[in-house]
Amino acid sequence: MFFLDYHPPKTLRMLFIFHYAPLILIILIGPLTALYNIWQIPSPPLLTIILGMLIFLAGTMFYFKWEIFWHKTYKGQLVTTGIFKHIRHPHYTSLIIIAYGLAFFFYSLAALLIATISIPIMIASIIDEEHHLIKQYGESYKQFMEQTPWRMIPKIF
Repeated sequence: MFFLDYHPPKTLRMLFIFHYAPLILIILIGPLTALYNIWQIPSPPLLTIILGMLIFLAGTMFYFKWEIFWHKTYKGQLVTTGIFKHIRHPHYTSLIIIAYGLAFFFYSLAALLIATISIPIMIASIIDEEHHLIKQYGESYKQFMEQTPWRMIPKIF
């Protein structure tokens, strides 16, 4: 399997931890709500859990749709087609959707807080990544930014 042989550069490893840390925390802390009957979201539990499952599944499908498209399309060039015609950072968007889905699924206020805290973390990562992409692709990336003004959510951000 090709992914078992993949070893990202050390600079990517820190970003990997930074991006995925909120999801890991949610997975670790979320179940404590049910286990100890603490930090519960003040809404009907079954409805909240079902909503969480649906949001999580939507986020996971969005993530894999992006991942498959990326691996089929990216060969070192700037990718501006597919989902990238609508938003510049679908990966970050999918991670936030998954985080909120898990928080609602676990029925946990603590997990919901972590999901919310992950938003500025993702925004900071996006801004940093865009500086890198401008250095890498130059004027092409600046044109892409003008053609696709939305970083994560069309018409919002």
